[in-house]
Amino acid sequence: MRIAVMGTGGVGGYFGGRLAASGEDVTFIARGAHLAAMRQRGLAITSALGYAHVAPVQATDDPASIGPVDLVLFTVKLYDTDVAGEAIRPLIGPDTGVVTFQNGITGTEVLVQQLGAPHVLGGVAKIAAVIAEPGVIRNTGTFAELVFGELDGRATERVTALAAALEAAGVSHRVSSDIRGDIWDKMVFLSTFAGVTSLLRLPIGPIRSDPQTRTLLHDGLAEALAVANAEGAGLPEDSVERILGLIDGLPHEGKSSMLHDLEAGRRLEVGWLSGTIARLGDQHGLAVSTHRLIASALKLHADGRP
Repeated sequence: MRIAVMGTGGVGGYFGGRLAASGEDVTFIARGAHLAAMRQRGLAITSALGYAHVAPVQATDDPASIGPVDLVLFTVKLYDTDVAGEAIRPLIGPDTGVVTFQNGITGTEVLVQQLGAPHVLGGVAKIAAVIAEPGVIRNTGTFAELVFGELDGRATERVTALAAALEAAGVSHRVSSDIRGDIWDKMVFLSTFAGVTSLLRLPIGPIRSDPQTRTLLHDGLAEALAVANAEGAGLPEDSVERILGLIDGLPHEGKSSMLHDLEAGRRLEVGWLSGTIARLGDQHGLAVSTHRLIASALKLHADGRP
């Protein structure tokens, strides 16, 4: 199976790297110093789940140089979706699948409009990973899982093929028959986790331990859950307590990728996370004061530092 990874950051670099290390034909699309390091030294993954190093590595900044592939792992930041969606057109053959392992809920909608619904699959990446330095992906924590499926829930050959490749690579994964529900479930968690850690500029440990800031987490999750179900996600009513339990199991020093971006002066996905919850909450007449506060407080940082 020929695979292209569009966006070789923490998510794309980790999972694409695992697939390449197991022998899959993977080409990474990257840029700048990260691309240069990959070409010179290969791609390294440091993780409690095991070290991996791919060398030589197939990497380029030009999707047109790759040609049609069987599968695209689409892992760019949400603010790059439009441009990246257009850039991968040369990768698309008659049966090519594009799996969007992005945050938020808008990635699949944009790609469906650009590439057509038959090409697009939904996905959820459950991992904390960053580019530690050019050419090196660091997975923090001990969890790395992909959830994916066709938007209509069908079991197809491309879904089966990806599952088999991940199995061979030793990557935890699950095929979903309700991927939209899974995407919304992550949105409830991530919009709140990313928003609150970024708002307070702190890792999750002290936030969940203090009664007042724990209430901020609870309220953010409750607001996002209400919006998700108003949008038809059908998530269980006990989701808030379940997700709080997951948050309690995170490392004390755990930070969201958005907080890492804020600290580094990079652009933020806040408009697509808390901003989306606030916007949809207003449309449905729901109380979304926590996410409106997060979106407003981080707005002036959303474009990053010059």
